Amino acid sequence: MTPQSSVSNTELQQLARQLTGDFYDDNTMRTLYATDASAYREMPLAVAIPKTLEDIKTLIAFATSKKISLIPRTAGTSLAGQVVGSGIIVDTSKHFTKILEINPEERYVRVEPGVVRDELNMALKPYGLYFGPETSTANRAMIGGMVGNNSCGSNSVVYGSTREHLLEVKAILADGSDVTFGTETLETFQGNLTDSADSLAGKIYAKTFEILSNPANQHEIRKEFPKRSVERRNTGYALDMLLETEPFTPAAENQEVVPFNMCKLIAGSEGTLCFLTEIKLNIIPLPPTTQGLLCAHFTSIDEALRATILALKYKPQAVELIDNYVLECAATNKEQKANAFFVQNTASGEYPAILVVDLSRETKDEVEALAQALEADFIQAGMGYHYPLLFGDDTKKIWTLRKAGLGLLSNLPGDEKAVAVIEDTAVDVYDQPQYIIEFNDILKKHGMSAVHYAHAGSGELHLRPIINLKTKEGHGQFRTIAEEIATLVKKFQGSLSGEHGDGRLRGEFIPQMVGQHNYELFKELKRTWDPYNILNPGKIVDTPPMDTFLRYEADHVTPEFKTYFRYQDQTVLQHAEQCNGSGDCRKTEMSGGTMCPSFMATRNEKDTTRARANILREMLTNSPKENRFDNKEIKEVYDLCLACKGCKGECPSNVDVAKLKMEFLQHYHDEHGVPIRSWLVGNFSKLNGLASYVPWAYNMIFKNAPLRKIANNVVGFHPERTMPLLHDTTLISWYKKRKKPGITSEKKVYLFCDEFTNYNDVEIGKKAIQVLEKLGYEVIIPTHGPSGRPQLSKGLLKDAKKIAEENIRLLKGIISYDTPLIGLEPSAILTFRDEYPDLVGEDLIEDAKKLAMNALQFDEFISREIELKHISKNSFSKEKRLIKLHGHCQQKAISSMVPTKRMLSLPENYTVQLIPSGCCGMAGSFGYEKEHYDISMQIGELVLFPTVRKQAEDVIIAAPGTSCRHQIHDGTGRKALHPAEILFEALV
Repeated sequence: MTPQSSVSNTELQQLARQLTGDFYDDNTMRTLYATDASAYREMPLAVAIPKTLEDIKTLIAFATSKKISLIPRTAGTSLAGQVVGSGIIVDTSKHFTKILEINPEERYVRVEPGVVRDELNMALKPYGLYFGPETSTANRAMIGGMVGNNSCGSNSVVYGSTREHLLEVKAILADGSDVTFGTETLETFQGNLTDSADSLAGKIYAKTFEILSNPANQHEIRKEFPKRSVERRNTGYALDMLLETEPFTPAAENQEVVPFNMCKLIAGSEGTLCFLTEIKLNIIPLPPTTQGLLCAHFTSIDEALRATILALKYKPQAVELIDNYVLECAATNKEQKANAFFVQNTASGEYPAILVVDLSRETKDEVEALAQALEADFIQAGMGYHYPLLFGDDTKKIWTLRKAGLGLLSNLPGDEKAVAVIEDTAVDVYDQPQYIIEFNDILKKHGMSAVHYAHAGSGELHLRPIINLKTKEGHGQFRTIAEEIATLVKKFQGSLSGEHGDGRLRGEFIPQMVGQHNYELFKELKRTWDPYNILNPGKIVDTPPMDTFLRYEADHVTPEFKTYFRYQDQTVLQHAEQCNGSGDCRKTEMSGGTMCPSFMATRNEKDTTRARANILREMLTNSPKENRFDNKEIKEVYDLCLACKGCKGECPSNVDVAKLKMEFLQHYHDEHGVPIRSWLVGNFSKLNGLASYVPWAYNMIFKNAPLRKIANNVVGFHPERTMPLLHDTTLISWYKKRKKPGITSEKKVYLFCDEFTNYNDVEIGKKAIQVLEKLGYEVIIPTHGPSGRPQLSKGLLKDAKKIAEENIRLLKGIISYDTPLIGLEPSAILTFRDEYPDLVGEDLIEDAKKLAMNALQFDEFISREIELKHISKNSFSKEKRLIKLHGHCQQKAISSMVPTKRMLSLPENYTVQLIPSGCCGMAGSFGYEKEHYDISMQIGELVLFPTVRKQAEDVIIAAPGTSCRHQIHDGTGRKALHPAEILFEALV
């Protein structure tokens, strides 16, 4: 590694002024970029977000003059520490995101390195074309990173790796010169050897020719590199690939000449040779139109791997393994549990090993015929016991489950984790069963076991032993397992890295894997390409020992904290540590989902869920303060967290950052007091209660724009934000005074009259009550307090706890399955399910859990009654209507939008379409606040606002959340209705 020279703050500030992009040398940003998705951590000198090619050249010149390193980075999902280092992190993920050219005739595309793989394919789909290699992180992985690691993915049995599709790159070399590498004829190659001999590019060509034309080197490369039948061979620099090109290897009889292309070397070089600025890729026709997945169940990993060889005879698109550990973890994750719907346990009740065989073809008949034949082969061979064949939307669920494996494995509640240490080994698929037997024998010898999942069809399983890297013993296991498995891989002539790269993790073992002679050739190459050793040093060659620069020192003591929330079998710090950095929170609005709305708007790493978990982990671990939550860095990074709960539902590691934010805020308030605006928001119910005595006075102020702007400014709200008005009565007053219908039915429900419905959305409450009564239910509003949602949102957990305990004591005796508690505002009623059980005192936990089971949204209750056939469509209109439904974030995270859609589809001619909108951007008081207004509206503009504006006037816009409806009004001028209102209007 290049030791970082002493660079002064003044010099860094001068550099920052030369850049058109952003530059950070503060502790917060450096901390957020000190890790990736690996076990490594090293504090960088600074973080640069270049905007132009000149910015990159300026950074290269600065690095050369100051003898410091540059670490190219895109999404930062590397598993081997590729983008961790002590120099300047150069993040191209924000500005280098253009698709420069799509050429459907010649089937290529030119992109910048920050283009997301899945978004590239969205752009290619209208042309019937596709970029094949697909990582499990494809909805946020970027092409630059895929080239750097030579990524493959589940379909590599058909499409190979990124290297096979890399046609050309434009790059900046270590001396700041521009260069283009692509396919070369023999004449072009010879010209490059002579025409530019004095340039750095010329020296690179000369060194390449010198190495590969040497017979002794050729012999060593062919002898020591992984055998060629291992398609996922990605150890070190790909000299073996270049050796098979002209002029070094003439075409064999009946085989075409393979032209020279330096891209074969650049793919998998991890940013250590040059800085990529433009990438030209081969694109291919879309996959077969009918996807069918045969999900064969086996009683053991060995049986599944032997079955893989049978499956490959049918030329599948992919053969992927999901083992029992992944399925067990999936059972604890709301989203993935639903995706595992097809799983049938073994006769003894154990989770199976499942082989997902993608038999996609053009027609369903073809798929079914193949599946029947393969199933018959399995049965004849005595392999497997259950063979479901799934089509359509079900296939998406299975692939989502498979791709979530990495995150799911972080769900273990304590300090022991499934560690990425030998998870990327690749062998010949015919060697794989025996290799895995010997692999597991090594683990058993050390009293360990591993998770097995992923690319069985390519001879590369992701294998993760359970290790506690906070202990001296764990550090020893980390090294011992790496050493012994490296020896085993060499025995099978496999590759230590199949697709995740060498990085910090595997670089130490490259001499063993390819021989010392070839390793010295690697070092010569690196010195030639990067004479100043500035480009991501310490990766592939001259790598530090693999057990240095880990996130945790040996015998690290995890501090314990007294917290206001409980964290299921773990501490608050361990909950934050469940984030493994896989970056699911970096997906954009184009991929769908909610997490993470602020990142979707800003595209800043600081605004990811990952960043919030990282900063909390860092500060709670290392802060010298008695109150470790008293930290401005945490406050800064959590500022744009909308507490939308998207992470609770979508993070495969189950990291609930909204809960962490609430916890942090209460501790911070303990030290600094409660800000006046937070107090006002938290006491929303009390203040509205007082204002409800003179609603006309309140409304006079907030209906009048000039007066509203003044009032908003006083409390710290944005002057342009409209405010919810008070009704001329409260729902409870209306309920008590009205003449109740004479309902004699035994069907009884309790309505939770939340603080929003009681004061602002009274008409919604009235209509909901009337709907229930018309359908034959007696509606009772019991004695209860407010929900506590406003207090929770502002970190006033002490107050929220009192409210929660009061509500549980008041309601525990009357709420049951037959007499549920029904709520209209998702964020209020779901508080009973989400926060209450982890907030109340020990004596009320069981009562809280029982109450949580029977606290239902209005939509959920109606949907349940429809399924029980207690409600029929005959009570509703037959008029045709189209409804566009925007889901509430917390509802999507804790419950589901399915009940809402089912309820609104009850009138037989109502068509309900979900808007794929993620968070609306309001999120309680967030969108009202002066400093958050712009980002709130920016989030709304991603999907929700444009979709609503496109709708005809007769299209009904539906939104269960009061904040969502307000945001839609302010952002589009359209009125959104609560689903209860829509159902009321449909009554006949």
